[in-house]
Amino acid sequence: MGGVGTRIPRWITITIPGGADYVRVKGVIEREGLHTVCLEARCPNIGDCFCRGTATFLILGDVCTRNCRYCAVRHGKPSPVEPDEPRRVARAVAELGLAYAVVTSVTRDDLADGGSSLFAETVSAIRELSPSCRVEVLVPDFRASMESSLDRVIAAGPYVINHNIETVGPLFEALRPQGDYGLSLRLLTRAAASGIPSKSGLMLGLGESMEDAASTLEDLRRAGCSILTIGQYLRSRRENHRVVKYYTPGEFDSIRTLAESMGFARVLAGPLVRSSYHAEEAAVR
Repeated sequence: MGGVGTRIPRWITITIPGGADYVRVKGVIEREGLHTVCLEARCPNIGDCFCRGTATFLILGDVCTRNCRYCAVRHGKPSPVEPDEPRRVARAVAELGLAYAVVTSVTRDDLADGGSSLFAETVSAIRELSPSCRVEVLVPDFRASMESSLDRVIAAGPYVINHNIETVGPLFEALRPQGDYGLSLRLLTRAAASGIPSKSGLMLGLGESMEDAASTLEDLRRAGCSILTIGQYLRSRRENHRVVKYYTPGEFDSIRTLAESMGFARVLAGPLVRSSYHAEEAAVR
């Protein structure tokens, strides 16, 4: 079994950001006044992704209305929506020459549609400037407007619809107190029913048992989720939930095999796997 404690084990190696491609990607993002989940969420893969010339765009600002116990993104009162943000994202995608773009957002419970209209506009703007670019959207649960908001995103025609379950059912309420496990599963079910591949991500190391993890995978599969990412939770801020367990690469191999046996079309699992990391490799059509 994997080690328990706070010291990061030897099998987790994080690339230090740097190099010409890193500088180029960062420059495009800064010039367009954009946010990325790579920076805001302190993703350990930022060096790798930026050096490959890609990034995960974070729309609707950089302040979340929710306060999940594991997340590094700031929470509080967000700034007003910027109507020209979709166009700026599209320009960045075009300048970077991306063949596959991932667009996500903070959760905006202050907006009647949860920000779904901006998601749809961003997909359309990217398609206008980069017709061959495939766009994956990583959406929040849209809370009270889930059905109409998700339908608006579906109508924009993204390549993949992603919504992360993040943690197992028994820990969900404690770690995502403003979320709803059942609502997240219903969103994935609705997304899958549209014919667009649905995707979700799970973090391990927050205190779950393997039985909890297996049960959550079964829930995701029943919801029609076809693409799955499973990674190690890493604590980004001191105030975040502690790491209860570090899973070994062998354990990730075992849970990937389990997920594949359940019928997921594509499973990426490993210590540094994240929902939007190498997203183009996980896309299934």
